[in-house]
Amino acid sequence: MNSMKSPKILPWIAKKAGISEELALKLWRRAVGEAEYLTGKSEGSEFCGLAIERFLSIVEDEAGSLSTGKLNPAPQLTWMWRHQTRMSLLSLMAAQNAYRCWQSTWNDMVGQKKAA
Repeated sequence: MNSMKSPKILPWIAKKAGISEELALKLWRRAVGEAEYLTGKSEGSEFCGLAIERFLSIVEDEAGSLSTGKLNPAPQLTWMWRHQTRMSLLSLMAAQNAYRCWQSTWNDMVGQKKAA
């Protein structure tokens, strides 16, 4: 089994989901195991991303099963992870597009000097 440390926000997630920290830690270990099985790796960005995504999904399922008799539904946590992932990808795409624009402009300037 992987020795990946639990996320520092685990207590916050447990509190928001209405579950104990001990249960959240068990769910984290389960998510890490599933991510390791699915990716075939025990480290790297793909593994880490899947571990966190699985953890949040499992926590939501657990919180949903515990709150069946309550009036307030458990908060959805995966939206935060997916939103953060989208935002980081957008900033990477913007940087890549800025680089391509700069490179294209530079190539145009160098090409004009060679023609002259």
